[in-house]
Amino acid sequence: MFFTYLRRELRRRRKAALVVASGLALGIALVIVVSSVSSGMGKAQDKVLQSLYGLGTDMTVTKAATAPKEGQTGRPRFDFDAKDAEDGDSGQEQSSDRVMVQGFQTLASSTVTKVARQKGVADTVGGLSLQVMKVSGQFTRGQFKQDPQQQGQRGGPGGGSGEPQGRVEGGGASFDVNSYSVFGTDVTKQDLGPLTSSKITEGRTFKTSETDAKVVVADASYAKEKKLALNDTVTVKGTKFKVIGVATPDSGDAAANLYLPLKQAQTLAGTKDKVTTVYVKAADSQQIDAVKSTIQKNISGTTVTTSADLADTVSGSLSTASNLASNVGKWLSVAVLAAAFLVAGLLTSSAVSRRVREFGTLKALGWKSDRVTRQVIGEAVVNGLIGGVLGIAVGLAGAYAVTAISPTLSAQLGVGGGMGGGPTGGGFGGGMRQAANGGGKTLDIALSAPVSATTIALAVGLAVAGGLIAGAFGGWRASRLRPADALRRVE
Repeated sequence: MFFTYLRRELRRRRKAALVVASGLALGIALVIVVSSVSSGMGKAQDKVLQSLYGLGTDMTVTKAATAPKEGQTGRPRFDFDAKDAEDGDSGQEQSSDRVMVQGFQTLASSTVTKVARQKGVADTVGGLSLQVMKVSGQFTRGQFKQDPQQQGQRGGPGGGSGEPQGRVEGGGASFDVNSYSVFGTDVTKQDLGPLTSSKITEGRTFKTSETDAKVVVADASYAKEKKLALNDTVTVKGTKFKVIGVATPDSGDAAANLYLPLKQAQTLAGTKDKVTTVYVKAADSQQIDAVKSTIQKNISGTTVTTSADLADTVSGSLSTASNLASNVGKWLSVAVLAAAFLVAGLLTSSAVSRRVREFGTLKALGWKSDRVTRQVIGEAVVNGLIGGVLGIAVGLAGAYAVTAISPTLSAQLGVGGGMGGGPTGGGFGGGMRQAANGGGKTLDIALSAPVSATTIALAVGLAVAGGLIAGAFGGWRASRLRPADALRRVE
């Protein structure tokens, strides 16, 4: 009887049911779109952060670079001898390269062990970030050209001192500057650090026995630019290294152009038993803040940076859109849902008022108030479910449209600002290159709007909740009707 009466009433009142369902559908669709876009924002930000630190790394320990001492510029100095050009040996190529610690002050290698002993730390590994600058070129001797008007006047009357008059033409110097980044990695622990954010697509990675071997893994983009292939050699400060592998970064931007065994990197930079960054993996991802505090307390003079710290520095249109989706979008969804629930409740209550004769007659025939109330609530819940189906369909269409359009958002990681003065986040992998450039890193991210099963479940829950709220309004109104009310409506 309940379902028979329910089906008949919904057929009779299709327009009213559609109005109630449409209001609920609008609110549910908006919730789905906002939730999916917010999820897409989160994935985009994770992609940005993933390009800045190694996979499996929860935090890094660094020491901010200090200002140059008095009389020092902090910039590399290159000295070339122009004597060869003066003696007639013009055009001989000269070159000079400098290997510099990049972005941070060095830490003793023992710091890696100290950090590993802290409570809550599961594993640590040290790395050395370097920047290589090579200047090469040659001097060219200029040619002396005598002034034609002075020819034939040397030694003659009024000829002056007899010194030749003219000018030097041509000559000069032509030098090329090649700058690239190098990262010294501990080959015995390759599951932490920037190299873990890249996949070996050619050749192989380091062997654990190659702690001091003259081998190198090249970034794919750098290898393509310099036309490097497997078994080729790369010369860094006079030392030749054999290319054993090519790494392609998962996030699109490599942490360094070349990866060397840590000991070789230390030798090139003259920083024996030194590292610039300690990569840390926490035993419990929920206790990262506690581990950070412990390290800062027990190891003075260091800066500890987590991915959450990096997230606070992300700016650009991604950050702006994320804030809008999180704040304005969510509050707008709440407002629309509240309005939809209220309107559904009022419309249901109004519909009950128009059915006074019907419900009064049913009560006169023996229906109890709770049965009438259940009937009204049942109709409202069905309307809510219809609204949920419509809302899910519209919401999925909206999310698909966002993904299809894929609007591009920019994300920039700022410099400094609570990061110990180091560029782009205190030494996470991707920050190495920015340290040389002295600026933030900007990425363009295509926004998507993935819809999860949780979002769909939320939509179904909202549909049922909307139906129950509307049914509560109508059921309360129906429970107060009496058979006498129906008799007063009889003409």
